[in-house]
Amino acid sequence: MSEMVTTAQGEAGAIGPGRLVLVVGPSGAGKDTLLRLAQAACSDDPDIVFPRRIVTRASSADEDNIAVSPDEFRRAREHGDFAVHWEAHGHSYALPLEINDDIRAGRTIVVNVSRTVIEALRRAYAEVVVVAITAPPDVLAQRLAARARKSDGDIAERLSRSVDDASAQADVTILNAGSADYHSRQLVRVIRNQGWQDELSAR
Repeated sequence: MSEMVTTAQGEAGAIGPGRLVLVVGPSGAGKDTLLRLAQAACSDDPDIVFPRRIVTRASSADEDNIAVSPDEFRRAREHGDFAVHWEAHGHSYALPLEINDDIRAGRTIVVNVSRTVIEALRRAYAEVVVVAITAPPDVLAQRLAARARKSDGDIAERLSRSVDDASAQADVTILNAGSADYHSRQLVRVIRNQGWQDELSAR
């Protein structure tokens, strides 16, 4: 797996003053569902941005990503169009470079990323909050089987990855085993920086 964080040429120091909220977690944890509900809840706030990821996979009901071919992705990467890019599960992923302008303008960016880029993003941006969304293994298995997305690959192999891996670098962990509406409200508190340390398990 490879990843790269790109900042503007000659960038001095970490990018701020806006916040970067990174959502991580195993497949089947419900990240896209909670993000979709949180985005709807924050739709009236122009200072909270949910950028669409660029992915070498068709968009679906699970994620409204910008679908590109591997060649298009490579050309955009070589042109410096991405703030960060990584590879996972046979696909390439990226965030658009425009998120840097939003963060410089003081906005909050909320996005689902691979845990492999967390360390680099913490170095590149002034304020990063990592939210791990997890679920018990049996719940993950049920959700992946129900989704049955061909591009997910082998379910057993996906579940063999430790759920704890995503939580290891997290500032807050949401165990998404109950009501999606409830857990999305937890996520919104983190996004809005509304005293979430008091209600969720913070490190």
